[in-house]
Amino acid sequence: MAEKKITDEEYFATGVIDTNLDGLKKVYKGKVRDVYEVDEKTSLFVVTDRISSYDRVMKTPVPGKGKILNQISEFWFNFLEEKTGIKNHMITCDIDKMPKEIQKHKKILKGRAMLVRKLKMIPVEAICRAYLTGSGFKDYKKTGEVCGHKLKEGIQNCGKLEKIIFTPSTKAEYGVHDENITEEKAEELMKKQGFEYKDMKKAALALFEVAIKHAEANGIILADTKFEMGMLEGVLFVGDEVLTPDSSRYWDKKTYTPGRAQDSLDKQYVRDYLTSINFDRNGGGVPLPRQVTEKTMEKYITIFKILTGKEPVL
Repeated sequence: MAEKKITDEEYFATGVIDTNLDGLKKVYKGKVRDVYEVDEKTSLFVVTDRISSYDRVMKTPVPGKGKILNQISEFWFNFLEEKTGIKNHMITCDIDKMPKEIQKHKKILKGRAMLVRKLKMIPVEAICRAYLTGSGFKDYKKTGEVCGHKLKEGIQNCGKLEKIIFTPSTKAEYGVHDENITEEKAEELMKKQGFEYKDMKKAALALFEVAIKHAEANGIILADTKFEMGMLEGVLFVGDEVLTPDSSRYWDKKTYTPGRAQDSLDKQYVRDYLTSINFDRNGGGVPLPRQVTEKTMEKYITIFKILTGKEPVL
């Protein structure tokens, strides 16, 4: 007997767009994550199925996407701490090991929740690039530089850089575009709030290099990524998400060709769709067609399986 096809309305209704957990105080709603206070030292991150592009949240979810993001962060947090010794904010993703007031919401939280340590977050995003594309390539085409790094002439879109570069950006408020800044500006911003720039840069590059090797061993190019970091009791921690297909560019090594768009396993598919419809980057989010959200989810599941060697809990 053929499986009954669900309507678009039924399909999108399976996505988690918002959460409201009785007994827990929601303290922040980001583009994708809802954050709840648990106690003075810990928070609960809930990864919804919202999807953003160009700092705008789309009007339709990608059902199941939040679970992939949460579980791929869980994998990388464990992997990177083991390989580098650099700490992260994750305590557990196992709902049964969380406080009782969280456990009663297990049905909605399973696979998409992370109990984390509260950090004093650094006001700069730590972006590492091994290949040049996106906003970095646009800056390069205009000035020959990216965040103060003078690059050689003739680099193509998606071209490999001679060495990894660190290109910080501002951490803008929800709805405001992040801006690429020079390392000097980033150091100045951080110094004002008592953070050591060189420590963040050193940690981000170490994490990125380990991740590149793991991805490459599995036939994947990790072109660039964004880390967010914070401090706890004088120690640097990685926070937020890490190396997800929302925050990173993953390309298929077999089909990689510089000078053109790549076969990506990340959010680029959504960006490309929005470009094709002349999306107004200064306006609000728009609904995404079902075929775009399903294809996006397919890509996210694929990169999860390749990097972790496991099936996601969906």
